[in-house]
Amino acid sequence: MSIELRYLVYVTILTGLMWVPYILNAMMVRGLLDTVGYPENPKPLSPWARRMKASHYNSVENLVIFATLVLAAHAAGISNAAIASSATVYFWARVVHLAAYTFGIPWVRTAAFVVGFLAQACIAWHLIA
Repeated sequence: MSIELRYLVYVTILTGLMWVPYILNAMMVRGLLDTVGYPENPKPLSPWARRMKASHYNSVENLVIFATLVLAAHAAGISNAAIASSATVYFWARVVHLAAYTFGIPWVRTAAFVVGFLAQACIAWHLIA
């Protein structure tokens, strides 16, 4: 398996697990019945859990782009050090984004997002160049 496909799997696993902590927080704050039900006025999540949920949504939105680029490169038989490095950087940017968003570190969160975007742009560049 290529490095970029491996990091696509890592990003997918990370994104697929992000919901667990904020759902556990919902159970603690709201109780099990309100967490699995549809209460009219649910108790708010803890601030860190709300931020983690927002980071999760952002990760899902960006996974579509990242996966498309990595899979397109794989289908086209394009694999080089720049794409592999970009995939690696993208994964770590998502890890930093999650942590910075969850703990409320605004400049780091934004920087991590931009780094992830630039990693995607690098992959795209190698696909069209």
